[in-house]
Amino acid sequence: MLTKKQLDLLEFIHKRVQRDGVPPSFDEMKEALDLRSKSGIHRLITALEERGFIRRLAHRARALEIVRLPESLGGEATHGFTPRVIEGDRPAAPQPANAQPVEAALAVEVPLMGRIAAGVPIEAIAHASRNVSVPGGMISGKGEHYALEVKGDSMIEAGINDGDVVIIRETRTADNGDIVVALIEDEEATLKRFFRKGNAIALEAANPAYETRVFPDDQVKVQGRLVGLIRTY
Repeated sequence: MLTKKQLDLLEFIHKRVQRDGVPPSFDEMKEALDLRSKSGIHRLITALEERGFIRRLAHRARALEIVRLPESLGGEATHGFTPRVIEGDRPAAPQPANAQPVEAALAVEVPLMGRIAAGVPIEAIAHASRNVSVPGGMISGKGEHYALEVKGDSMIEAGINDGDVVIIRETRTADNGDIVVALIEDEEATLKRFFRKGNAIALEAANPAYETRVFPDDQVKVQGRLVGLIRTY
């Protein structure tokens, strides 16, 4: 899934290529999306490239090429679970009467959706690169689960290191002190401790080198809660 700004930028580039035969300049993109600086455009371009929608071409002016389009812009449908802004907790699917508890399974396959920042926020990545096997006991049975690779060291005092894989249960709600995947301003995702303070949300690191960041509650959306961790040595 693309964020609204990513989709808006891809649509703008696509229309300009169709009209003029060349992509728009970064200044034109910035003005079209009403962004204050070109750094935001660079982040959006990187996110679209990582998701396989565009390709940057070396040694060429305005060196962008559209590789594919999402279904909403006339591209082919893609399949598979993608994390997204949750509008409500997804109810658990009904289980057959003879189904065994999830915890009894030796392993469960969940999609690895990309990287999540435990440090300075990076662009949310929302496409499955592969599946990972996790112990069945990590899966609560309530809602969808997915895995993310941790990038950064801001949660090391919570036992979460750079390169770890965290298991996330999809939800839009969290209690104070929960470690969550938080989407900031519909653009960037980070892994932090969640605290609500009135009409503000504090995202707290577990590393004294990082400051707690505070946002108005309408700028932060919880996308999931940490339920497990896998570490490879």
